[in-house]
Amino acid sequence: MGNAILFFFIAILYAAVGFGGGSGYIAVLSFSDLPPPQLRFIALCCNVIVVLSGTALFVKHNLFSLRKTIPFVITSVPFAFLGGSIELPHQSFFILLASCLFIAGIVMLRQPQNTRTPQSTSIVLNGLIGGVIGFVSGLVGIGGGIFLAPLLYLIKWDRPRVIAATSSFFILVNSVAGLIGQTYAGSITVNWHILGPLLLAVGIGGLIGSRLNITILTQLRVKRLTAVLVIFASLRIFYRLLI
Repeated sequence: MGNAILFFFIAILYAAVGFGGGSGYIAVLSFSDLPPPQLRFIALCCNVIVVLSGTALFVKHNLFSLRKTIPFVITSVPFAFLGGSIELPHQSFFILLASCLFIAGIVMLRQPQNTRTPQSTSIVLNGLIGGVIGFVSGLVGIGGGIFLAPLLYLIKWDRPRVIAATSSFFILVNSVAGLIGQTYAGSITVNWHILGPLLLAVGIGGLIGSRLNITILTQLRVKRLTAVLVIFASLRIFYRLLI
């Protein structure tokens, strides 16, 4: 029950900025005794539930452009599948996880508001970004939006809500690809007593967060709060690895 409540609030926070919450779910579950494949599987399942509703709302409000998103997705999906099919040793998984969470948190914390005119970027660059993020996301069990969005802000790719919509769809397809990769590797046994309540919690939280994104643009403050939480979780994981 405790994890379900935490997942509920994580889903609200992350969905409010177009994310699925995978890094947050992984951070919470990293303090449990679940093996890495289970952590990745649960986080990706929760990601899918949250960003499904978010993507649908973004499409409804004409904030999502499939044409602009395709270059990221066409490379990220196969690499997310590849990353998801690889099972890292326990120690290596948590080192990579903590490093990714820490970097993502720092980037989010320092991410400026995107106030300048959107700039076009090359298809090759977008494809490269998608492939790298997709592979890392598949390895650690997150959708990758937490890495993609700061980069899109940095290169002034588009308006905040369009970036949020793109990140949401990016997370959706990468999470599905990662799940397929894990299933292909044959290392997953679903425990519905654990997974069921968590999916319900993030489903409700995701709906609330997505609507906050559409109606109230307070994304910078929410991003800073989630960044602090992610950095704290990464430091806790590093501490556990050292003791």
